[in-house]
Amino acid sequence: MKPARPESLVRDGQTVTLVYGKLLHAILDGDIPPGRVTSQLELARDLDVSRTPLREALRMLEHEGLVVLDPHRRVRIAPLSVADAEDLYVMRVALETVAIRITVPQLKDEDIAELEGLMAQMDHLSATGSPRYDDAHTTFHGMLCQLAGDRVSELMGQLSSHTRRYRVSYAATWDEDWPRRRAGHRAILDAARAGDAAGAAAELAAHYAYTARLIADAIEPGKPLDRLRQTVEMSAPT
Repeated sequence: MKPARPESLVRDGQTVTLVYGKLLHAILDGDIPPGRVTSQLELARDLDVSRTPLREALRMLEHEGLVVLDPHRRVRIAPLSVADAEDLYVMRVALETVAIRITVPQLKDEDIAELEGLMAQMDHLSATGSPRYDDAHTTFHGMLCQLAGDRVSELMGQLSSHTRRYRVSYAATWDEDWPRRRAGHRAILDAARAGDAAGAAAELAAHYAYTARLIADAIEPGKPLDRLRQTVEMSAPT
């Protein structure tokens, strides 16, 4: 008999997929703060989930680097750090500068119109401080890279969701710097509208490098981001 797939393991009507999603969102939204040390028993109680699917969900999140498990069933939520943020943006720049080059030449007028609509949403939601800003922002970047393939899109989505922890933790810095970040989004979209795939890739890389610098300075001001700088230079040379 084949072993049960993780999502088919059910306890009290709860699948691993359901528990994984609940725990993932609690971590990414900051409901369970970075660096917190807890236990499986405490997590099961706080999230109102069963421990059998919780153990499987924790293993999945450990593989993603979001939790650290020890033999005594203690659970540590991965802390925020400059090194982790740089890792995320190195991967995002490397993947998305290729994906945007593939996607831009295939964008249709209706795609550009939808991207303009998302820009307008981001303007409004940022001004009002709405948590829905993150949804519009994620959709905007996803559309610009959507034609690179399903597996690539899935990985880019995971990387984007992991950076959400930093966006949530440093929301004040994000809000104060919206005009500069808006200009970055505008430049990416203008290049895409013009069908300039290389230009869109260069603007995207510069935008992510600037965002990573904001995060790094909030954690450890002046910390060098040499790996990210090298990635930008190789992925989107000027």
